[in-house]
Amino acid sequence: MSSQSFNVGRIRHADYDASLRRLDLAFDDGRIRSYRHVPAEVFRRLCQAPNPATFWEDRIAEEYPESDTRQTQGTEDVRRRLDDLFDR
Repeated sequence: MSSQSFNVGRIRHADYDASLRRLDLAFDDGRIRSYRHVPAEVFRRLCQAPNPATFWEDRIAEEYPESDTRQTQGTEDVRRRLDDLFDR
């Protein structure tokens, strides 16, 4: 698996599994978006893009199927936030 971190834009981290051709993108809001059937060349170009978020919008978001979008927050964090909300 290949990984790349970013310091610019909304995308913070990208993981690419060449055997599955799956690209996982971690965004600054905690959301992770997974895309299937992504060629290695697209991952390489994403990593070299001056603005990865713009590249994602233009070349990935509508081109490749998205699967199992999820949040990075753990269940304990969610439980704590709900408890705080309801003063438990």
